[in-house]
Amino acid sequence: MQKKRNTPGEKLSSHTLQKAITDLLAKNPGKKFSPGLIKKILKVDNNSDSIKYALEKAIEKLKSPTKKSVEKNISQSTTERKSEYYEGIVDMTRSGAAYIICDSFGEDIYVQPKYIQTALDRDKVQVRLFKGGRRNRAEGEIVKILERNTTRFICTLLVRAHKAIARPEQIVLPFDIEIDAESLKSAGHKDKVVIEIYKWPAKGFQSALARITQNLGKEGGINLAMNSILINNGFNIDFPEEVKEEASRLSEKLTKEEMSTRRDFRNVLTFTIDPEDAKDFDDALSYRILDDGNVEIGVHIADVSYYVTPGTALDKEAYFRSTSVYLADRSCPMLPETISNELCSLRPNEDKRTYSAVFTFDKKNKIIDRWFGRTLIHSDKRFSYEQAQQILDSKEGELAKEILAMNEVAISLRKERYKKGSINFESDEVRFKFDEAGHPVSVFIKERHEANLLIEDFMLLANREVATFIHNKAKGQEIPFVYRVHDLPSLEKLEQLSLFAKELGFDFNASTPDKIKDSFNRLAKASATDDALKLLEPLAIRTMAKAEYTTVNIGHYGLAFDFYTHFTSPIRRYSDVLSHRILEKNLTGIYREDKEVLEAQCKHISSMERHAMDAERQSVKYFQVMFLEDKVGQTFEGIVAGIIERGLFIELTDSKCEGMLPFDSLYESFDVEPSRLKATGKRTGRIFKMGDRLKVKVMDTDLEARQINFELEQEQ
Repeated sequence: MQKKRNTPGEKLSSHTLQKAITDLLAKNPGKKFSPGLIKKILKVDNNSDSIKYALEKAIEKLKSPTKKSVEKNISQSTTERKSEYYEGIVDMTRSGAAYIICDSFGEDIYVQPKYIQTALDRDKVQVRLFKGGRRNRAEGEIVKILERNTTRFICTLLVRAHKAIARPEQIVLPFDIEIDAESLKSAGHKDKVVIEIYKWPAKGFQSALARITQNLGKEGGINLAMNSILINNGFNIDFPEEVKEEASRLSEKLTKEEMSTRRDFRNVLTFTIDPEDAKDFDDALSYRILDDGNVEIGVHIADVSYYVTPGTALDKEAYFRSTSVYLADRSCPMLPETISNELCSLRPNEDKRTYSAVFTFDKKNKIIDRWFGRTLIHSDKRFSYEQAQQILDSKEGELAKEILAMNEVAISLRKERYKKGSINFESDEVRFKFDEAGHPVSVFIKERHEANLLIEDFMLLANREVATFIHNKAKGQEIPFVYRVHDLPSLEKLEQLSLFAKELGFDFNASTPDKIKDSFNRLAKASATDDALKLLEPLAIRTMAKAEYTTVNIGHYGLAFDFYTHFTSPIRRYSDVLSHRILEKNLTGIYREDKEVLEAQCKHISSMERHAMDAERQSVKYFQVMFLEDKVGQTFEGIVAGIIERGLFIELTDSKCEGMLPFDSLYESFDVEPSRLKATGKRTGRIFKMGDRLKVKVMDTDLEARQINFELEQEQ
């Protein structure tokens, strides 16, 4: 049977494209291929940058494979085996085993607990692959730890007669931590301390050596829990003194010389729209009607790169953090508050330095001109999203005419984006209302209104146009840049999603890229009114590749943009600071950063972004458990959100709190289908399916472990 060829115009994922080009080169040794020729032969719709990158990787693989095959005589009974070495990131499981995520290998490599060594979650390691792993899965052992994810932990100090031991909060380490006596100082028995490991054990039964960097005293409760989450995810909970000192010396005073180098927008109507409780206003919009009747809309972004300059302690700390972290009850900023909330915050009635993307629209809301550069603005008004939404709903109020006109442009941009295949998917954002003691008294889902979309559309526009400008300026000679990319979804995961959707009565068509996008958008619309289909949203999001920062532009699948970057939030994202710096150097000439250095920075920023997302999820889970602590014995309606061998994951309909309904509590064993869509009782034949609605009672809560257990409410 002849193998099916690629559909003309089909856009392949980065991995699939590399494989196709590798096969093409292998079948045609000695023949030279240009990106254009490859595009024609393979009949793909990938852009030239992504084809060029895939071609380079394919040549690399054929000349010197990324996987290091090393032949060794390993005695296992009487068998000699060939071992292969890979580099990857540790993804620990609750059982103590791990999966090693390797870019250079086609699947994750499973590592049993006895082969973990002293590796911890998200460490970068070298793993040796065993041939013929069990259960048709790749297995191996960690042979070297290349890079630690974090060296700092919040611990309880245990002071003994002859030494002090630190016991980490929330996590279990496979070794003890001894504290350097010189750093012990006034820290006492059972104090909470922040420690930094400076000597790691060579083997699991040895101890690590650490020093105390901060004594939290007998602090406990919520503050300790939130600080633990930040520290364990690699974030500093305070700024070093050197950074604070540098920030305190910065001034917002404007000189005449500097004013002459910036385009002056201070007399142009400008305003901000932000959350009610926001303090760091990092973007503003300006609006004016030009003499020819066209409209000029400016997207003005806080000029962080003016204050945060390369090589300073401030810059190094911002790069180390790479992002602000927004926990459920607090934030951990990327920059000191003197910068984020004062110097750079675009507060009303103040002259501010900005970096701007200014667009001219004709009467049909089409862009006919664009300009980028440093500016000065003076915000006339600060709106909350709620205030702006009230203006959009009532069509009256301060600046109503201008806001309504800008919204029409935003709607036009949005329609054009969806027409080109942008996917409209938003996961629920859980929020809490707290009492004076910081305890959650209610849980709700953050609502997104048209005012949110108005701002979002102009930010997307600026991000897209900046990336497009850099690409076009290169004229075929690459200018290394910080692109925000999003690869195509995993076909294997799409098949699972289609199966799950079918079980819930939804037809998810994954036959072509266009059908996939259409299915995603239909699902987003349908799930707005169907809680069962709402369960598909997180699963649908997981089928997609994770968006990341890289110098290799493969486009943004989810937004349907060929070129995209992050330019609009430099107060809270270091990627945007880099984008500003590179754009500035390329406005009047051509400047090329060292691509390898820039790519390494992109990888670090992407990694810290993932850590921040993990920290945010952990904080939400903590407060969800706390919210249900005083509700043990109460009954709630929930929906089956997941099925594993041990039981059912139940998500409460009102609060979105998720916990486990163990099969043990149902007094029988269950067979779980491989798809994990259904579980059948072995004794009664009772069936539970994903999306089933159940009434459950809160059985117990464990705040330290962040776990909730339910039992099924007995039917009357």
